[in-house]
Amino acid sequence: MRLLIAMMKHETNTFSPVPTPLARFGHGPGPLYGEAAIAAFRATGSGLGAYLDLAAREKAEVVLPIAAGAAPSRPVDDDAFEHIADTICAAVKQGRYDGMFLDLHGAMVTERFEDGEGELLRRIRAIDPVTPIAVSLDMHANLYDAIIDNATVVTGYRTYPHVDTYDTAKRAGEILLAAMRGDVNPVMAWGNAPMLPHVMRQGSDDHPNRELQARCAAMTSEGALAASLFTGFPHADIVNAGLSTVVVTNGDRELADRLRDELLDRAWVERESFVYKIEPLDQSLARAKAMPVPGPGEGPIVLLDHYDNCASGGTMDTTLVLAAILREGLENVAAFAVYDPDAVQQAIAAGIGAQVTLSVGGKMAMPQIPGNSPPLTVTGTVKTISNGRFRNKGPMGRGVLTDMGPSVVIDTGKVEIALISHHVEPSDLNCFFTLGIDPLQKRYVMLKSRVHWRAGLGAMAKAVVDCAGIGVCTSDYSQLTFRNVRRPIYPLDLPNR
Repeated sequence: MRLLIAMMKHETNTFSPVPTPLARFGHGPGPLYGEAAIAAFRATGSGLGAYLDLAAREKAEVVLPIAAGAAPSRPVDDDAFEHIADTICAAVKQGRYDGMFLDLHGAMVTERFEDGEGELLRRIRAIDPVTPIAVSLDMHANLYDAIIDNATVVTGYRTYPHVDTYDTAKRAGEILLAAMRGDVNPVMAWGNAPMLPHVMRQGSDDHPNRELQARCAAMTSEGALAASLFTGFPHADIVNAGLSTVVVTNGDRELADRLRDELLDRAWVERESFVYKIEPLDQSLARAKAMPVPGPGEGPIVLLDHYDNCASGGTMDTTLVLAAILREGLENVAAFAVYDPDAVQQAIAAGIGAQVTLSVGGKMAMPQIPGNSPPLTVTGTVKTISNGRFRNKGPMGRGVLTDMGPSVVIDTGKVEIALISHHVEPSDLNCFFTLGIDPLQKRYVMLKSRVHWRAGLGAMAKAVVDCAGIGVCTSDYSQLTFRNVRRPIYPLDLPNR
């Protein structure tokens, strides 16, 4: 058996100013290729890890041309997309494959294409119209016809935070292997609903996504090979942004259509539950200050700077929430993290133990949202200098290498501020431990995150306070100008119930 395995992953925030060149697809130098990619992802809790495990079980020959994944940001540079797509297509042209396993995202927008994944699949099918293809997608995928039309089976994550990336790819791969043996004949039905579920309301531990994802899982005992509900990525001004579903059955188109429609109907009924209600920052911090000091073993009060989440395309250099924390005098705080490579280098030059005054953050303009985030002047001691590299403890991305780039911690006396050089969302405890911070010993932990923080840190939190700051991940849709998304769409156009 000969299998092609590849990864191309990017969640595109079309309002983000953060560039997306080829170098962003990796840990500094760009994507990984061939044996280096296999070595990096083998035995990890990733989609590629699952595909590689299946291939090993089947004693298959593996061709893995490229593993390209980048943190969310603005539309992908054309030359970056072309390089990744060309590398995969060049491998496809080698031929003689029994199956292809693709680990994609589903919300990639490029400078030319609204549907990067669909364009890749279209090109693959132009070369090889017959070899079966399995595709695993992120829950935040914005589906298009081209993705479904050019794949044999599509599956999506059922958890947010995404702790089932391995399971999702394994599900897609197992169905494809069964199809290759002739045991099943996958057919797919997909559709979308005119709604933009807010990311802060998409957690799979929360109503209504909890129940919707449970229903997807239950459908596999009712004749579905796989059922997926994609909450979609709303910070993308593209036609098909929003919630969608895909159901795979064994040759039963009528069943696939019926289960698809059921999921779409259930989601539409719950559309109001997907709307996020914003609390002003001053009220949020007042509530946090009034909370009792956590007792032994209780864990910290988590302050979410959710407008500036790099895993939704945020710059990670806004300062509004951090400035308010400093101004209000909150004590025993760890703040993760501000993206500021220049400030990091200044702290490194000063050295451990040095007293420094730094201009932090506020260096990246955000022209597509109102307001601005000025640099913040902080004075403190350089507590930690790190290369910023660690392997995830899990459960999200277990064993995958994460690279924050050169990183430092500045201790102001009340707040320990992590400064990093690569965009990394704090979804794993090792992002703190690598920097010499024990979050369990803090009264407050400020995180530039929305939901993924729950994967590694959720169990530790005594309480959670959402802090509305500033950023391209704004929770106020009225601050964004949607020109291309299909209309009417909920909640932008608020149809009558």
